[in-house]
Amino acid sequence: MLPINLKRHKKKFDLQKRSLRYFITRFENNPPKDFQKMVLKANQEVWNEIDCLSCANCCKVMSPTYDEADIKRISTYLGMNADEFKKKWLYLDKRGNEWMNVSRPCQFLDLTTNKCSIYEVRPKDCAQFPHTIRRPILDYFHIHKQNIEYCPATMAFIEKLQESIKNPI
Repeated sequence: MLPINLKRHKKKFDLQKRSLRYFITRFENNPPKDFQKMVLKANQEVWNEIDCLSCANCCKVMSPTYDEADIKRISTYLGMNADEFKKKWLYLDKRGNEWMNVSRPCQFLDLTTNKCSIYEVRPKDCAQFPHTIRRPILDYFHIHKQNIEYCPATMAFIEKLQESIKNPI
């Protein structure tokens, strides 16, 4: 596995963002035949090539959302009550329905190792990121339009889908 170069990723994203986002929209609005097989194959290939610990950009520039179960689980793990945890680490988004990290990078990210200090109890949003095979698959494609900017694995996933449409199995 090659280490991830985030500067190169950003440059590539800037050059391709319109075409990648257009492809994602087309894919979700008019999925090709056998799209589930394509998605699973692309996902497998991506995770054979990419090691998230060489990147952790999601933890550096994005925030997961925390539901009440996440807050209870994590605060208990940290020996706090839920209100203390929220007050110290989270804020309620503008719509008032999602708890998010106050700061970036994530307070639980060890910047020297790119490891999560609460990995065992991390938010569900983190555990499922980058949502490449969440079910129903097509319901999560709109998320990829945002994630391709920050997540090299998501961009590679979309590129592999593009390739599989050009060269079907």
